[in-house]
Amino acid sequence: MSSSERFDCHYCKDSLLGKKYIMKEDTQYCTKCYENLFANCCEVCSLPIGCNFRDLSYKDHHWHEQCFKCAKCSRSLVEKAFAAKEDLLLCTECYAHDYSSKCSTCKKTIMPGSRKMEYKGNSWHETCFLCHRCQQPIGTKSFIPKDSGYFCVACFEKQFAYQCCACKKAITTGGVTYQDKPWHRECFLCIGCRKQLSGYRFTSRENYPYCLECFSNLYAKKCVGCTKPISSLAGAKYISFEERQWHSECFTCMQCSVSLVGRGFLTQRDDILCTDCGREK
Repeated sequence: MSSSERFDCHYCKDSLLGKKYIMKEDTQYCTKCYENLFANCCEVCSLPIGCNFRDLSYKDHHWHEQCFKCAKCSRSLVEKAFAAKEDLLLCTECYAHDYSSKCSTCKKTIMPGSRKMEYKGNSWHETCFLCHRCQQPIGTKSFIPKDSGYFCVACFEKQFAYQCCACKKAITTGGVTYQDKPWHRECFLCIGCRKQLSGYRFTSRENYPYCLECFSNLYAKKCVGCTKPISSLAGAKYISFEERQWHSECFTCMQCSVSLVGRGFLTQRDDILCTDCGREK
């Protein structure tokens, strides 16, 4: 037979004519050479997984089919669900018994692969994590813990939350109390300009809240000098004389503009004059 007609193992050069062989990357090998060169070793028995055996793999590890068993009860894991724990393969029953969480409601094991809910170290079956009030599964929706129970947002608002006296909706976070009534921060507004008052100084008149600016513009006395409001709420100092008021900085001589605060003065009709200017008159 000519060399061109030969069909040999690529590694040992034995003829493969009439024999079983394996192709790898377009190259033929006899079964013995293939197993020695390329076969994976079984994690359990450490023997090569030959061509006549099924090679089962998980995360770069390999097993003979007959070696692929639960590390605890030795039941076969072939075609079955399993879980891994510290490099050990376990059937779902053994894993659940040794490692799975117990449901805080029904006290039964939460099996691997099933959905579970977790909160502050406790676990539940998805169908056991219920709203304390409506008894409906909370699932992935928002919830609010209260005492020893858990409530969906709608039930918590109905049972516990204060109602804003402005918009009548529940106050779930924060809020403002004014005259023993609850308000959302964003609903507690100046009755005049509608500016939010939470976090700012304000006052009231006839039980209505006002920002200092609106209150001053509407109700504060007006300075005779500049005609602007005098707001004692903002800490402004003022002078009062014959039912007229001045800002301290506006209480000056009408003629020479010298400050009259703490000094004697004279009046001429509606004008306020320092004593020097008054004598000249």
